[in-house]
Amino acid sequence: MGSCCQTADKESSSMNVCPVCQQKGKSVPLITLKSLLEPAALETINPEDAYAFCPNPSCEVAYFSDSLTYGKDMLKVSVYQKDDALDVPVCYCFGWTRERLIQAVQKNQQPIDHIRKQVQANRCGCEVNNPQGSCCLGNVTAFVRCIEKG
Repeated sequence: MGSCCQTADKESSSMNVCPVCQQKGKSVPLITLKSLLEPAALETINPEDAYAFCPNPSCEVAYFSDSLTYGKDMLKVSVYQKDDALDVPVCYCFGWTRERLIQAVQKNQQPIDHIRKQVQANRCGCEVNNPQGSCCLGNVTAFVRCIEKG
């Protein structure tokens, strides 16, 4: 498994638009869908298609291609961008939920540093754990900053 949290641009040139909300999607590797779709949905993927993640919180679509859509209810995990519950992971690899991050910040712990160390040790697997198919560190950093601002 390569380093999923490299800063190199992994975007393909085929940036699609969600057919439901019309928001620009983010390309995701096929392994993400294979890892996270429920079995019934997994049986319908076309491995030849390019898939994208819809980041719009109000859209029910999690993944889409030119011919298929998969709703957030078709995934094995809750999607951070689409579910604001405290028990939803912000960091899927190391179990950092919103609630855990809030508690860590309140105790003056450094969750971002902890996650960075795990990433540097090549322990992350964002492409198979995170529904957006890429590194969660940006989500974690933004959420922690929001907590710190109050």
